[in-house]
Amino acid sequence: MLSQNIHDKIAKSSWIRAMFEEGEKLRKIHGADKVYDFSLGNPDYEPPAEVKAALRKYANGAGLGLHRYMSNAGYPDVREKIAAKVSEECNRPLTPNHIIMTSGAAGGLNVVLKAILNPGDEVIVLAPFFVEYLFYIENHGGKPVVVQTDPRTFEPSLAALEQSITPKCKAIILNSPNNPTGVIYSEETLKQLSALLASKEKEFQSEILVISDEPYSKIVYEDARVPQILKLFSHSVLVNSYSKSLAIPGERIGYIAVSPAIDNADLFINGLIFAHRTLGFVNAPALFQKIVGDSLDAAVNTEEYQNRRDYLYEKLTELGYSCVKPQGAFYLFPQSLIPDDIEFTKRALKHNLLLVPGSGFGCPGHFRLAYCVDFTTIKNSIPAFEALAKEFR
Repeated sequence: MLSQNIHDKIAKSSWIRAMFEEGEKLRKIHGADKVYDFSLGNPDYEPPAEVKAALRKYANGAGLGLHRYMSNAGYPDVREKIAAKVSEECNRPLTPNHIIMTSGAAGGLNVVLKAILNPGDEVIVLAPFFVEYLFYIENHGGKPVVVQTDPRTFEPSLAALEQSITPKCKAIILNSPNNPTGVIYSEETLKQLSALLASKEKEFQSEILVISDEPYSKIVYEDARVPQILKLFSHSVLVNSYSKSLAIPGERIGYIAVSPAIDNADLFINGLIFAHRTLGFVNAPALFQKIVGDSLDAAVNTEEYQNRRDYLYEKLTELGYSCVKPQGAFYLFPQSLIPDDIEFTKRALKHNLLLVPGSGFGCPGHFRLAYCVDFTTIKNSIPAFEALAKEFR
């Protein structure tokens, strides 16, 4: 019954979900408190008070017509609020027409890729990358081109990109703060990338769209700043989600923001709206459009995430694990203690540790931990990490 394409894709599907399912088995055997599940980036926070207040407000709002169809791009008043917020942050004059409300960042990415790709067009993805990017690109007839980042810093490698951009290149996906490394790409590196893309566009007489996937842009630590993509790249779109910043991943609400400097912006935006409708999203969830519109200044407690990061990073490095300290998001991406990261994560299961192999992110020899879990789980996991490390000494 299944198509051969989907049959083959299942075999290569997400290690994240596979490890999560392993966790379900272990919890039944040992009890939830004895299993240390770092597999899924599923925030354990409750949404901020502003979100709950807005939910009560609109749920009780009789006569507002909140459950009906609206423009495929979303409610105009919500798009106006988001346009003003994005304009303020990137110092670019966005209007509500530059904003399209979407079913999360995943929905937004699929809308953009559907709108721009011809069969065989190439989309550059920087490794390590969010697992589903490859499938999203292939959904719409594109060809993923995986380019490794600098192995010391996980910053984009300009030399590697220079060799990988061909006349078939239609787009590049950036994800900063990055899943799985937590690295924020520096403004200097992105300026160099902007110059490189401008040079390639001139050489090939074609446009290369920068798609910035930023669901973690509000989860940053110390004085870290996320460079503004719409300011740095003329041909760019920002795809964002409130899943992580407001801890509402199950509500599937986000947006696309289109650079006003993009060529033929009106036609491009109409193409995005058409793709949004014909992919079957029709419109983003109506109720939560209104809720996020009232919650744009709210955010989860990043100080608590930072405490978890610091504790876990310090304990693991003391045990001999090597890791780039993340500047944002809620992941660590240490080196595995043997070259075979898949075997390493299988060995970790014996200690009730659920880790995701770096191979699933296009970066073998590492593993990912999502520390958006209860602090007690993190503390209780340290003896298991110590026992795992002793196996390989």
